[in-house]
Amino acid sequence: MTVREQLEQKEAGILSEYACKSTDSFFTSKLQNEEKCPYRTEFQRDRDRILHCNSFRRLKRKTQVFLSPVGDHYRTRLTHTLEVSQIARTISRGMGMNEDLTEAVALGHDLGHSPFGHCGEAVLNEICPHGFKHYLQSVRVVDEIEKKGKGLNLTFAVRNGIECHTNQTADTKEGCIVRLADTIAYINHDIEDSIRAGILFTHDLPEDCVRILGDTKTKRITTLISSVIEHGPEKIDFMPEIRKAHDDLRAFMFEKVYTNPAAKQEESKAELLVKKLYSFFIENSALLPQEYQDIMKKTDNHRAVCDYISGMSDEYAVDLYTELFVPKFWK
Repeated sequence: MTVREQLEQKEAGILSEYACKSTDSFFTSKLQNEEKCPYRTEFQRDRDRILHCNSFRRLKRKTQVFLSPVGDHYRTRLTHTLEVSQIARTISRGMGMNEDLTEAVALGHDLGHSPFGHCGEAVLNEICPHGFKHYLQSVRVVDEIEKKGKGLNLTFAVRNGIECHTNQTADTKEGCIVRLADTIAYINHDIEDSIRAGILFTHDLPEDCVRILGDTKTKRITTLISSVIEHGPEKIDFMPEIRKAHDDLRAFMFEKVYTNPAAKQEESKAELLVKKLYSFFIENSALLPQEYQDIMKKTDNHRAVCDYISGMSDEYAVDLYTELFVPKFWK
């Protein structure tokens, strides 16, 4: 037996009946057939491909909530992704699900996120005729953009979990776990970042939510994770009382932070920057990097320009805008 076959056999013995197994031919199906790895299961190989791809590394310079914050301790899209992965793996392990599949979905769920967070996403959705949703773009990244258009050739289960992490129900329990882990992570780390930024104070948090979930980030995350595990595998969710407290806390964050002018004061500039870059490359599509010109030949210039801009980090987008539109002083 190969190492992979031993791992597959081990899965069969320890995973829950609700878990997605690495031997399931439907969930491990791919866009392109290829030989199996002798040392890794299909989901382990997916995880590794995501971890080593260019789009994953660019997440370190993409906005989470605060645009390009000054300070080492504010979250970026990359640190958010790692926190989602940790939370999702803990839930998955506690429920006897496939931890490798869970981790692969978690690490890949935001690969297609635009620069400047949801502000950048909204602008691209407005100006691109094809529309733009980061969860659909994340699938496009792993299917058609990474490796200079070859894609990562991930399994159906991972691609499905990535696509469904925002507002759909995934076809696997592991994908559903990542969706909950995403909201557990961002609500709680956004509270911490908002307090650090002086936009929020601990005493501002709703009393009922604090009483039920806990008065610290650690306690809240522990409560939420425990609730998912206790709810059971038939439907991945929180226990009813915890679900209400979670939803109330999320609504509070949207009211007090996500739409707060202090947190969003630079968004109008970011919107202008994205629109200027977009219109420039639509008019000058011959200046796109070769891999995006190849995309343009297969589709059109709007698709290629949207792919190019959405893949940029915040810093790269600002530098490119400066190079194209800000005059340089004569030396």
